[in-house]
Amino acid sequence: MRIIAELPHPDFKISILSMNQKFIVKIEKGTLEQTYKIPDMDLTEGVNSVFELLDEPFLNTVSARFVEMGKDFRESYYRYNY
Repeated sequence: MRIIAELPHPDFKISILSMNQKFIVKIEKGTLEQTYKIPDMDLTEGVNSVFELLDEPFLNTVSARFVEMGKDFRESYYRYNY
């Protein structure tokens, strides 16, 4: 697995990796991570197509999902510790 690109974003880190004929989009915020795997044969423009997939509506959904993930984890952690 190798990193082929990183995209700047004010709220999270976005890395695009290549492995086994797939692009892996890894989005990290703090201790949380979302990963998306895309077969490279599905994308006509290679990594440039990945950039196009990461549009504003998608990244807004990713951000909302991070909020939900954090809430879910905090609730579980609270149940574990109390």
